[in-house]
Amino acid sequence: MKNEIAILAAAGKGERLRPITLKTPKPLVKVHGKTMIETIIAALEKRGVKKIYVIVGYLKEQFSFLPEKYPNLVLVENKEYDVKNNLASLHTVIDYMGKENCFICDADLYIPDPQVFCMDFDCSCGFGKMVEGHSDDWLYISDENDRITAIRKGGDDAYNLCDVTYLTKEDAKTLADAVDAAYKKEGSEKLFWDQILGDSLNDIYLKVHPVESDRITEIDSFDELKAIDPSYAE
Repeated sequence: MKNEIAILAAAGKGERLRPITLKTPKPLVKVHGKTMIETIIAALEKRGVKKIYVIVGYLKEQFSFLPEKYPNLVLVENKEYDVKNNLASLHTVIDYMGKENCFICDADLYIPDPQVFCMDFDCSCGFGKMVEGHSDDWLYISDENDRITAIRKGGDDAYNLCDVTYLTKEDAKTLADAVDAAYKKEGSEKLFWDQILGDSLNDIYLKVHPVESDRITEIDSFDELKAIDPSYAE
């Protein structure tokens, strides 16, 4: 077992996947018979991550089966999920950050291949998919050495965020301190934690870790869900 932790952000309402998410939190929507969050957990367990913290909020009671099924998993409640962006979610777990190397993942990802995390990382990295041409999504701007110099929305021929970040314990502590400072400022309810990471890139050496487009999938609409799991078309 690796001396690492993982943080899974599962507090949001998943409004873009309505009406399914009116009664089911998006991370618990099943794809090919398995909840999305459990495909992430399977990949983390395959790597040997020792502790998994799942941040819950919306329909939190539906996640109660997870600690029973996965003894190394702990639920952490974000009581501000409906009034603040995901900076508040990460703030709930800053006390756990900076003691071990750390994965931070959105919990609404579908990971069909549990081997996707099974490699050695020589520094902190952001998982990214190369998108040729223009993209309106969040993406990494990097230099010739693949060091990430900016995180922004919209650009051309760039790595789009896969919503998976791996941080050394030193960089996780740097981010935790930055998140804490940002959370205490006026207007923090509008912030995403990725923005704080982007503002900390002078202090955090973050590289792009390229992944193939089908190894980590964010499902943002019912049409995308049907495309991946045709059973929903029925």
